[in-house]
Formats: sequence, structure tokens, C-alpha cells
Amino acid sequence: MKTTILSVITLFLASLSLQAQVDRTNFRAGINAGLVLGDFSDNYSLNLGLELQHLWGLSREIDLGVATGFYNAFGEKQTLDEGGISIEIEFDNVQYIPAAAALRIYPTRGFKIGGDVGYAIGINEGNEGGLYYRPVLGVDINDVTEFNVSYTAIDDEVTFGAAMFGVLFLF
Repeated sequence: MKTTILSVITLFLASLSLQAQVDRTNFRAGINAGLVLGDFSDNYSLNLGLELQHLWGLSREIDLGVATGFYNAFGEKQTLDEGGISIEIEFDNVQYIPAAAALRIYPTRGFKIGGDVGYAIGINEGNEGGLYYRPVLGVDINDVTEFNVSYTAIDDEVTFGAAMFGVLFLF
């Protein structure tokens, strides 16, 4: 009987130590693509980006880290016709680099919800950047690949937003 109790206690303590060693700390890199929404959707269509993250596993359910990358929204050509006069306007691309904190919560295995919050640094002329936020839903395709859907927004005096789809690779 003592042997059985001692064995159960030993197995229980061993399982606790194994759970404590769960470490999802990782570096992630990937690409995003999406459509510009809202105030800027007439002047910009496609938004492409590179995403970089480093997340530390705080527990089995929560990761916290940093996120950055590079995003480019492609400017469109617009033709305005007024009173027989036609004017063509070409909008420059909008480019920014986010510097953000990242949070991911894992309610079930292989599925995550979270977001990034920080500042988007505007790198093209006339782009001053602004508050950056990005709610995200992600699904693990396998142990090293994630598919995610997000809404990316940069808020200054007006909001520059985009619905994005992405693929991340874990290293």
C-alpha cells in the first residue's frame, strides 16, 4: 500500500514538473495580405506586409511578446471628371513599421485569439504614423505554421484600416 501511494505521489509530482516545463517561447515570421477598408478604400486597395514576432510563453494559455514588421498599402489612380475636365490623381503608397506589444491567448489547442498594440511609424513622406492596433484570430496548421485573420488599424486623425489574412512560420 505504501508503495502504491508513494508511486502515485511520485507520478503526480513528475507530471507537475513536466507541465511547468511547457515553453512555447518562439520567433515567428510571415506574410500578410489584405484589403484596405474605410476612409482610404477608394484610394488604396491592396495591403501587403511582413510580420515578425517574438513571444514568450507565460503559461499554457498565455503568450506575451513583441511584434514588428513592414506594411505597404498600394496607392490607386483615380480619375475625376468635372464639367468636361478630367484630372488623373495617383496616390503614393502608404508604408509603415509597427512597434507593438503582442498578446496571444490559447482557449483550446491549436486556436488562439489576441492582439498587438503599439505605434506604427510612418516611413513614407507625409505619413506621421499613429496608434497601431491589430486584433487577431489564429489557427495552427501544423507545429510550425499558423494561419491568421486580423484587422489592422492605424489611428491618427482618421483610421487607416485593413482586413488581413496571413501565414506565420515558427522558428
